[in-house]
Amino acid sequence: MLTDLRTALRAALVLTLAFALLLGFAYPLALTGLGQLLFTEQANGSLVRDHDQIVGSSLIGQSFASDRYFHGRPSAAGSGYDGLASAGSNLGPTSKALAERVTKDVVALGGGPVPNDLVLTSGSGLDPHISPEAARFQISRVAKARNLPLQTLSDLVDHVTEQPLLGVLGEPRVNVLALNQALDAQGVRP
Repeated sequence: MLTDLRTALRAALVLTLAFALLLGFAYPLALTGLGQLLFTEQANGSLVRDHDQIVGSSLIGQSFASDRYFHGRPSAAGSGYDGLASAGSNLGPTSKALAERVTKDVVALGGGPVPNDLVLTSGSGLDPHISPEAARFQISRVAKARNLPLQTLSDLVDHVTEQPLLGVLGEPRVNVLALNQALDAQGVRP
């Protein structure tokens, strides 16, 4: 009986160690290796570079405050687009704090009808995209600040607008960092 118990214990210990090595080390290393081999850019954070300098990620929004740039949607993640504090605000439609913040943001944007994504946060608080309508809403401000023709900026927004996956999955969207990089590539930097 004692021998059977020892055999069962040894088998349990060997299986535990084997699965720990297999599932805790070998499998993650294999997936990491495949990710690096097949999807290098995505596996390394979809980093965006300006020459040799990393300026952000195509997956995480950034705060642009200058009138010379297009602005993204507000962020509820920490102090703004903080990947370590990714979360929504958890404020519901009846929240007084949300209503006051949105009203203040609408007034700051001119007080008229404003695209929702310029005053409402995303679920993660990190969304790097805005709608093409939100980008077009900002064209006159950016054109005035940079002394550029409205049509030039309208064409730029059209050029960087990403279409839905396979033409049906999702909505058209504009990556704000890509738009601002394209804007800087026009030759007029701050």
